[in-house]
Amino acid sequence: MTDLATALAAAPVIAILRSHTPRHFAATTDTLHQAGIAAVEFTLTTPDVLPALREYAQSKPEGLALGAGTVMTPADAARAVEAGATYLITPATCLDVIREGRRLGVPVLPGALTPSEILAAWWEGATMVKLFPASIGGPDYLRAVRAPLPYIPLIPTGGIGLDQAPAYLAAGAHALGMGSPLVGDACEGGDLDALRERAATLLDGIRS
Repeated sequence: MTDLATALAAAPVIAILRSHTPRHFAATTDTLHQAGIAAVEFTLTTPDVLPALREYAQSKPEGLALGAGTVMTPADAARAVEAGATYLITPATCLDVIREGRRLGVPVLPGALTPSEILAAWWEGATMVKLFPASIGGPDYLRAVRAPLPYIPLIPTGGIGLDQAPAYLAAGAHALGMGSPLVGDACEGGDLDALRERAATLLDGIRS
């Protein structure tokens, strides 16, 4: 099992995989990992994703943290962990999912936007908080929220372009959640070489 904190220390990015089928999730995840992205989430809105998560978890590469996203209920959380997810991400401040994640012994990154939601999630035991949708306020909003809450690790997610990543990290993001701007059409069987190039561009921008 790869610790999420270790994965984000290697590269502060969680890649979000979402599609109408998980058929290409394994190849997409392998490519992301080879490019240096060490944390990936399989979203539960993808039909039949749990069998794909289970299969991939059994042979995932060393150093990859594999999580489940769009976890909405305690039952979702339990099924995802049973399938092999080592962390859980929600789109909203789902306090019952946080409690279930604590019971299961896995990190939970709930979605929140306002300071009240962020605090509620943190006080309930969130490991980190997903600032979603981040594009509404951009890096300036992240910076403003962090001013009174600097001790809460925030992961802006939603509508972040590759070229915007350095600005979010400079504003204090602990890491970034990246979906289609990074993944592109790879989850639909698209160009994996192009995915590898986008990942390299993202990581180069972050590290420069």
